Amino acid sequence: MALTMVKPEEMENQAGITLPPGEWFEIDQERINTFADCTEDHQFIHIDEAAAAQTPLGGTIAHGFLTLSLLTKLCAEIGVYPEGIVMGLNYGLDKVRFLNPVRAGKRVRAHCEIVSVDRKDANRFLVKQAVTVEIEGEETPAVYAEWLGMSFIG
Repeated sequence: MALTMVKPEEMENQAGITLPPGEWFEIDQERINTFADCTEDHQFIHIDEAAAAQTPLGGTIAHGFLTLSLLTKLCAEIGVYPEGIVMGLNYGLDKVRFLNPVRAGKRVRAHCEIVSVDRKDANRFLVKQAVTVEIEGEETPAVYAEWLGMSFIG
């Protein structure tokens, strides 16, 4: 995958573009355990493989916030940015839905559509992306999020 770089005056024309999907990324049990330690969220469904196997889910699952936090990684190579960008900042989320849990060991990837581009001034663009996190082999995605990013050009 490659980032798409466009002239600043063409950024607003990127709204409505669907980008190719990102690369597959495995969410393994070690990553889930590390996230549990970082966030102090040690609910058994995430870390106790024996107990989680007895639930209707049949095994441990990733925290929803772990999957959401991976948007940066999952979308790293599939964005649209203005030429001359010097930095980008996470600006927030307008909508997040956790639609399907991600079982430990499953692979996920992002699908992104540029919803809107708002030029704030000569050096800043607010970009809204609709991101769907697909779970390999499953019909229902893990996450849907409307993610905002501010791009700064020099």
